[in-house]
Amino acid sequence: MSADVASAPTIVHAGVLRRFGAALYDSLLLLALVMVVTALLLFLTGGKAVTVNDYGVWGYAYRVLLVLLVIGFFGVFWTLKGQTLGMLAWRLRVERESGSLLSWSDALKRLAAGCLSWGVLALGILWILVDRDRLAWHDRVTHTRVVVLPKKRR
Repeated sequence: MSADVASAPTIVHAGVLRRFGAALYDSLLLLALVMVVTALLLFLTGGKAVTVNDYGVWGYAYRVLLVLLVIGFFGVFWTLKGQTLGMLAWRLRVERESGSLLSWSDALKRLAAGCLSWGVLALGILWILVDRDRLAWHDRVTHTRVVVLPKKRR
C-alpha cells in the first residue's frame, strides 16, 4: 500500500441525528434573522403587521424578502465555507461528490431539493437510515454530500 492511500482521510457521511442537530441550530439562527428584519420593517409600518390585505404588493415583497433571506443564509455559508453555523457546531460540511465547495447553482438546487426532503414529513432526511451511502434525497438529486469533519487536535 502506498503512503498516499494510507494517509488519505476516510470520508464519514453525516447521520440523521447530526443533521437534525445542525438543522435545529440553523433554524434558531434563521428565526432570529427573520425577527430582526421584521422588527426593522415594523418601524416603517408603525408596528402594524405587513400583510397582503393591508399593504398589497408590499406584503408580497415582504414574503419575497424572507425567502431571499433564507436563500442568502444557506447560499453564502455553503458557497464560502461549506458550513452554516449549525453545521460548524456539529462538525459537518456540505460539498460536491468531488469534495469541492458548492457553487451558487448547486446551493440553490440543494436548497430547493432540501425543502422537498424536509417537507414530506422529513422522509427525504430519514432516507439516510436506509441509504447505503447515508445520503438524503437532496444529496442524491444534487450530487452533494454532508460529511463529518475530524476533531481538531489541540
